[in-house]
Amino acid sequence: MTTAFDAYDLAGTTLANRIVMAPMTRSRAYGPGLSPTDMVATYYAQRAGAGLIITEGTQPSVIGQGYTNTPGLHSEEQIAGWRTVTDKVHAEGGVIFAQLMHTGRIGHPDILPDGLHPVGPSAVKPAGQIFTHTGAQEFETPRELTTGEIEQTVADFAEAARNAVAAGFDGVEIHGANGYLVQQFLSSSANRRTDEWGGTVEGRSRFAIAVAAAAAAAIGGERVGIRISPANPYNDMAEERVDELYTALLGGLAPLGLAYLHVVESPDRDLTRRLRAQWPGTLILNPFTHPQPTGPEALALIDEGIADLISYGALFLANPDLPARLAAGGPFNAMERSTAFGGDHQGFIDYPALAG
Repeated sequence: MTTAFDAYDLAGTTLANRIVMAPMTRSRAYGPGLSPTDMVATYYAQRAGAGLIITEGTQPSVIGQGYTNTPGLHSEEQIAGWRTVTDKVHAEGGVIFAQLMHTGRIGHPDILPDGLHPVGPSAVKPAGQIFTHTGAQEFETPRELTTGEIEQTVADFAEAARNAVAAGFDGVEIHGANGYLVQQFLSSSANRRTDEWGGTVEGRSRFAIAVAAAAAAAIGGERVGIRISPANPYNDMAEERVDELYTALLGGLAPLGLAYLHVVESPDRDLTRRLRAQWPGTLILNPFTHPQPTGPEALALIDEGIADLISYGALFLANPDLPARLAAGGPFNAMERSTAFGGDHQGFIDYPALAG
């Protein structure tokens, strides 16, 4: 019987097990030009026992940054910083993908340089606040992207994918979830366009497919995954006709030969089953367990055939040797939320591993 601790062939890359470290923003890109430091390299290397590590969201362009001290993959300094990370992870036998995250309208001018302003598919202000260098501030109305700027943004993702390979990554994950730019195009509330990039479900799914296709053309589909979160209202999202929308999206993605689909699950397990049935390749599931973090019981979803791999967020943050702890049945360190975003080594690289 297949278990979570068996090896897995991910589009030609062998994973030691089926336990994935989910992408988690840590806001500690303190190196030159928002590049990762040696401390970041230590953090990921400590977690190299994962079958697959997916990094924190990494902006593919300057305008793609939405949070303070998040890293990019659009400069030579950033490529060099990430090379330190990938070298350390590979030395420990790990496999690591970079998550490419353009936050779109989720951001603020105070975070961006040179008078830049957050952008989106339409000029629709999201509800809520964001933390900036000067404290919490209300979101502002984004500037609507022109057709030419949309095409440039697609090209930016492709270039960031090439940069990721140059930095030693085994692949990239397109962040199409959690209310950031790719999902903003999918959303009927954030995307009010009536051109080919909006309107119908095919129009609203066009950007996500174009980004994935461009990245696949740049580095090979076997090195590209995509993360989605159907029906997730996070960051003021609303999606109409969810089944029809994601059927169109998966239909456009399936021919690209991607490494995987990573699903952030909604409370609707039946929706997850429908996505599983529609997707021809590897499916990574980040199960819905709110308000508790994903626990060891989620591994049974692999046995049930609902997912091929399971991703863990908070539990991996606090337990650098999580696969060993899952195999042993615990114990598990508790996450310290006050050190999740920003700060120094505390709550970052000082969580203890199992003794012995």
